[in-house]
Amino acid sequence: MTSKHAPTSETHVPAWHPVWVALLGSLWLASVGNYALWQQVHQLPEVTGLRGLAFALGFGVIITSALTAVLSFLNWRGWLKPVLTVFFLSAASGAYFMVSYGIVIDSTMITNVVQTDTKEALDLLNWRMLISLLVLGILPCWVLWKTRLQVLRLRQQIWSNTLTAVVSIVVIVAALLAIFQDFSSIMRNHTQLRYLVNPLNSYYAIGMVAAKPFQRDNKTLLPIGKDAQMATPKPNEKPPLLLLVLGETARMGNFGVNGYERQTTPALAQENIISLKGVMSCGTSTATSVPCMFSHLGKEDFEARKNNYESLIDVLHHAGLAVLWIDNQSGCKGVCERVPQALTKELKHPTLCKDGECFDEIMLHQLDERIQALPAERRAKGVVVVMHQMGSHGPAYYKRVPDAFKKFQPECKSNALQECTREQVVNSFDNTILYTDHFLGQAIQWLKKSEATAASAMLYVSDHGESLGENNLYLHGLPYRVAPDVQKRVPWITWWSPQFEKQLGLSRTCLQNKVQMPLTHDNYFHSVLGLVNVSTEVYQAKLDVHADCRSRS
Repeated sequence: MTSKHAPTSETHVPAWHPVWVALLGSLWLASVGNYALWQQVHQLPEVTGLRGLAFALGFGVIITSALTAVLSFLNWRGWLKPVLTVFFLSAASGAYFMVSYGIVIDSTMITNVVQTDTKEALDLLNWRMLISLLVLGILPCWVLWKTRLQVLRLRQQIWSNTLTAVVSIVVIVAALLAIFQDFSSIMRNHTQLRYLVNPLNSYYAIGMVAAKPFQRDNKTLLPIGKDAQMATPKPNEKPPLLLLVLGETARMGNFGVNGYERQTTPALAQENIISLKGVMSCGTSTATSVPCMFSHLGKEDFEARKNNYESLIDVLHHAGLAVLWIDNQSGCKGVCERVPQALTKELKHPTLCKDGECFDEIMLHQLDERIQALPAERRAKGVVVVMHQMGSHGPAYYKRVPDAFKKFQPECKSNALQECTREQVVNSFDNTILYTDHFLGQAIQWLKKSEATAASAMLYVSDHGESLGENNLYLHGLPYRVAPDVQKRVPWITWWSPQFEKQLGLSRTCLQNKVQMPLTHDNYFHSVLGLVNVSTEVYQAKLDVHADCRSRS
């Protein structure tokens, strides 16, 4: 008979004080979990010699102490292991994306994650990510859950947590004072570092996103452009047919018509287009740029807004135009909710659609029938069709292009871009531009066929650009102030039919003289209104690229 006092196998395993577990967990996160941060710090010209080593050690102590302080507020009976599990897994995920693609994590990136659909999320999965999650996340979680913790009484727990928080804050202050001169200078000159402190960057960003409903009234949508009216047509004038192509992730510099060394735009080169080269985006992600470029506020006021407003699409609708939004992407981000929409995800086509994703040409399929379904009285005034491309959406660029347009070889056939050479990545991306060129060429041909009944035009503008491995950066989404120009400089391409040009009295030479003019997405809202001759109190002629290039107002 076994004595009730006989030791069990469990009692042979020492029990750890929760504070030591929290501290060791913080050390793991601050060191291994912050590999992306230390990689960046190592590359800074200021961090050299003994002084640089002192800065790195001091910075590491600050991060470790900050994590320990945070955990001290969450270190209650039964909570520590689940909390640390979340920390380990989120840090592992963040570390993978920051190291692999050179991204940082801020509120914009969190918004992108929330708005990413299943197809986009699956494009990011690969064996490198699984290994990263296993080593940086699951392994420490396994060790954590195998570790026995001492059970403290409530009074002991309160005292322990309070003492841990106080000591952590004291250590943070002491370390900060020791390296303050270098710390203040480096953090001021290299602001991207603050977005690399893992996983605190993710939690701060989540908090910023969660706080937005308290900073902005998202329940109320304020109307704009209720006074919108189209100019009275002259005798024998045809109603306008304006095609707005909303590009995705297209770099201005990779377009052959913009002087790129490769001929990625043979179709556009055959058309009488004008390509503006000095245009900067409103943001570095679709979730930011699309609502911003369709807003009347402009970048600064849009970011600081206290209320949400109707969009350019609503103003066009108020003016009486027939408006149709066709989406081959992850949605219109709220700007098209009050007009007819067509989503290509629901379509089946033997050559243009595969595995729940369609090539951009699908948006031209049955387009005439879609337009005919719009109200006749609106069509009589004019039609505006918006096509939101899949375009050059990464990282799986190779999926966006039919085989016939994979001209540049060898291409990267992986969604882990770091597995490919830069040549392969650029080839894959350039193939997407070549296909976008084909799509735009087909769209122009469709517009030409409509000239018998409409004055047609096309305006193509991308939402943001892309990094293709420059300085080990991939994709997009960096905070705007630290993002490279390739993520912000976008193509703006215009095509007019002779009838459209004549009716508005447009001067091609005038617009051609603006090819290098500094412009932004702020000009988009007003330039579109000007192209369809819509007058409204929210229209600003000074932001309309075409205002001084047309004789008819």
